[in-house]
Amino acid sequence: MPVLKEDLFEKRKILSVSELTYDIKIILENNFAEAWVEGEISNFSKSSAGHIYFTLKDANAQLKCAFFYNANKSVKFNLKDGLSIITFGRISVYGPQGQYQLYVQRVEPKGLGQLQLAFEQLKEKLFKEGLFDERHKKPIPAFPLNIGIVTSAQGAALRDILTVLKRRAPFVSVLIRPVKVQGEGAKEEIRDAINDFNEYRDAGGRVDVLIVGRGGGSIEDLWAFNEEIVARAIYSSKIPVISAVGHEVDYTISDFTADLRAATPSAAAEIVVKHKEEIVSEIRNNLNFIRNYLESKLEDCQQKLDEEKGNLHSEFKHFQEINRHKFKNLENRIRLLSPRAIVLEKLKQIEHAEKILSVKISHILITNQEKTRAYTFRLNALNPLAILSRGYSLSTKIDGAVIKDTGELRVGEQVRTRLARGEFVSTVESIIEN
Repeated sequence: MPVLKEDLFEKRKILSVSELTYDIKIILENNFAEAWVEGEISNFSKSSAGHIYFTLKDANAQLKCAFFYNANKSVKFNLKDGLSIITFGRISVYGPQGQYQLYVQRVEPKGLGQLQLAFEQLKEKLFKEGLFDERHKKPIPAFPLNIGIVTSAQGAALRDILTVLKRRAPFVSVLIRPVKVQGEGAKEEIRDAINDFNEYRDAGGRVDVLIVGRGGGSIEDLWAFNEEIVARAIYSSKIPVISAVGHEVDYTISDFTADLRAATPSAAAEIVVKHKEEIVSEIRNNLNFIRNYLESKLEDCQQKLDEEKGNLHSEFKHFQEINRHKFKNLENRIRLLSPRAIVLEKLKQIEHAEKILSVKISHILITNQEKTRAYTFRLNALNPLAILSRGYSLSTKIDGAVIKDTGELRVGEQVRTRLARGEFVSTVESIIEN
C-alpha cells in the first residue's frame, strides 16, 4: 500500500541548527581526526592572549584556522600574510558560526626549515634596525688585562680559551660568568651575564673585553645565540664583545651583532691577547721609535741652533762693521770738531749694544738647552723601566709571573727582584699579611 505524502511529513525528524551542526562536527571529526594541510596565509591576526587566527588558502579554496597560544608559543619563525606553510591539526566545526575550521597544532614553513626561516627573518629585521652597522662596532683593545668570559662552565670552549690565554698571556686576569648555552632558559642567562658584566664595569670593576660563545653543535644546539634578546644585549654592551660560537662554518645572529666574530672559542683567545713575546717585541720597537724620533728632533734642534749661531755671528759682524764705519765717522767728526764728550758717549752706546747682543745670544742658547732637556725628560718618562730608577723594584716568580699579592708566595720559594740596575734572587723566609 503506497505511503501518502501526508504520512511522510508526519514521520519526519526535525533538527535544530545546533543539533545539525553537532552531527556535522561528529562526522568531520570521525573522518578527519587529524590532517596535514598546506596553503598560503591570509587574514592573519593575533589576539592579546597570544592566540593566532588566519585563513589558509590556495587557488580554489579557503580554510579558517585557529592556532592557540599553548600550541604556537614554541614556533621560532614569524607567521605573516603571504607565507606558504604546512599545518597539522584536527578538523572540527565552530558551532556559533556553523563553520568548519582547522585547529592547528603544528606549523612548518614550506621550503626552508623552521629554524632557518626564523634565522633569516630575525637577521633581516636586525639588519634594517642597524644592529649590524660597522659604525657602531667598538674596537677591541690592543692590550686587554681583564677579560670576561660568558660560556658554559663544563664545556670544552672554556677549557680551550683558558689554555690559549695561559700560554700566550699568563699575566691577564680572567672573569668567568657560567651560563647555560642551550635549552630552556639559556638565552635569558646569556643576556643577564652580558648585562651583569656591564653593571660590574659601571660600578668600577675592570673588564676590557668580553668573549661570548660556546663550542660547535647543530643549529638547535647553537640556537640560544640566534635569539633576539641575546643580540640586543650584545649590541647594547658598553664593553667590546667578541662572538665565538661553534666552528668556523657556523654563523649566528650574535656573530653579526658583536664587535668582532671569531671562528672558534680558541680563535677568540688568540685574537684577544698577543703572545708575551710579541708584546715585548712591540715595546722594544716602540722604544726604538721613540729613541730615533727624539734623536732626530735633537739633531734638528742642534741644526737650528747652529743656524741661529751663524745668523747671530753674521749679524754681529755686520753690527761691528757698521759700528766701525760709525767709529770712523766719529773720528772724522772728532778731528773736525774735537768734542771729547761726544766720542765717549758714542763708545758707551757701542758697549751697550754689544751687551744687548751678548744677552740675546745667551738667551737663544738657554732656550735651546731647555728644549733639549725637555725632550730628554719625555724620553725618560716614556721608558717603562724608568720607574725602577726612582727606587722601585719589580718582583716576579722564577718563571717570570709578576707577584701582586703575598697570597701567591710560599715560605722557601725563590723570588727574582729587578732593580734599576741588575737583579737578584732571594728566598722567602716569612710572609707578612697586611
